[in-house]
Amino acid sequence: MARKPRNRFLVPGVPRYSRSKIFAKKALYKRKKENIPKSVPEVKTTKTVPIKGDKNGGERVVPLDKAPRFYPAEDVPRPKKSRKVHKTTKLRSSITPGTILILLSGRYHGRRVVFLRQLKSGLLLVTGPFKINGVPIKRVNQSYVIATSTKIDISSCSLDKFDDSYFKREKKPSKKGTEEEFFAEGQKQKKEIPKEKVDDQIEIDKQLCANLKKIPHIKDYLRARFSLSKAEAINKWLCEIS
Repeated sequence: MARKPRNRFLVPGVPRYSRSKIFAKKALYKRKKENIPKSVPEVKTTKTVPIKGDKNGGERVVPLDKAPRFYPAEDVPRPKKSRKVHKTTKLRSSITPGTILILLSGRYHGRRVVFLRQLKSGLLLVTGPFKINGVPIKRVNQSYVIATSTKIDISSCSLDKFDDSYFKREKKPSKKGTEEEFFAEGQKQKKEIPKEKVDDQIEIDKQLCANLKKIPHIKDYLRARFSLSKAEAINKWLCEIS
């Protein structure tokens, strides 16, 4: 016979007993905790050195790391060593090369894009294509995308040149400001995109559009923005809490 759970839900999301009540019922505080001592390897800090001479004792114990004879007159701040190990972010199983994603934040929020591949930094490489919905080749975090069930073939696309260094911005040399430059700061100047990146975008769009022609209505699907009406948002919220 199946055993009844100790704490059942009265209504969805509201349990019968609180966490403190369940802790008291389990009587975990009565059990004895056994701490197994951690084995720490012995590290040698000294060594024995033979000493010549009849009146010097024959040997002497000296430290392996000697302290410096002189100290700096002022304390010099040292950067703290980081022990963090950077690992590539695990990609969600629903996101595969060619999957249509929906952007949830940023300048192009609500736009649908094509996922190309994951970079070493863990960010996703996506594009509109630019020719269809105006979204260029860019990097996004997978936390801010929704994966759809629609998928296209991108096996013919060459993506070797696109990595994290491709999106690195060039540092401009700092110049001493003049009076003309000071008043010119208020005027917005159009940012020029390098010709190499424009050519790369045109090439990727050409390769993707060749595959998109085989799927009916896919271009209209990519052009359309994703949004939820007020009634749809309320129904979704009610489904999640029930």
